[in-house]
Amino acid sequence: SDLQKQEERGELLQPLIFVLLVLCSVLLYFKVSLMDPGFVKSEEEMKAGKSEEQNMVTPQVPSNVKMRHCGYCMVKQPMRAKHCQLCRHCVRRYDHHCPWIENCVGEKNHPLFIVYLSAQLVVLLWGGHVAWSGLYFEQSWDWLQHNIFLLLSFLLIATFTIVVLLLLISQLYLISCNTTTWEFMSHHRISYLKHSELENPFDQGVVLNLWRFFC
Repeated sequence: SDLQKQEERGELLQPLIFVLLVLCSVLLYFKVSLMDPGFVKSEEEMKAGKSEEQNMVTPQVPSNVKMRHCGYCMVKQPMRAKHCQLCRHCVRRYDHHCPWIENCVGEKNHPLFIVYLSAQLVVLLWGGHVAWSGLYFEQSWDWLQHNIFLLLSFLLIATFTIVVLLLLISQLYLISCNTTTWEFMSHHRISYLKHSELENPFDQGVVLNLWRFFC
């Protein structure tokens, strides 16, 4: 049959890989959006059991910087933590609140967020290539009527591709500098950065920054 011939030629392998990539992207989306981004726990919660938070390495606070006490969560904020008004929690190594996943990007889910963006970018580039390959341009009204949905799909995919690509590039740049989106945008308002002698006291070199983030 035609299906068997296509399978023998390997023509069914690419659609299968594409479907698996889309499925992987969807699963990553739900994982990143539903997982704990690194909410700061109260002292009572930490004493109640041996949590992961007790084993995490907390950056040392300079002597001239006072530890902040969150007036919303009523907890002591570790360095690099920030209260998110939308999540109503303080988040460790807060990067930003992403409306795309309806969750904060913080210490626990930030690496997986980068993996999700990478998978999403591959799917979008592949989908854009498929949409573009189906287009053949002619200057006629009949052509536009028959290809309007394919053309709109390509333009929509191209727009999302640009957004995801720019976000991924900016995230990788900040990670390579060992800084967060919040720290980068609000450097002049953050006490432990404003009073620091160094421009970025957490920067340990590109290789070590990437290694510590992903590994």
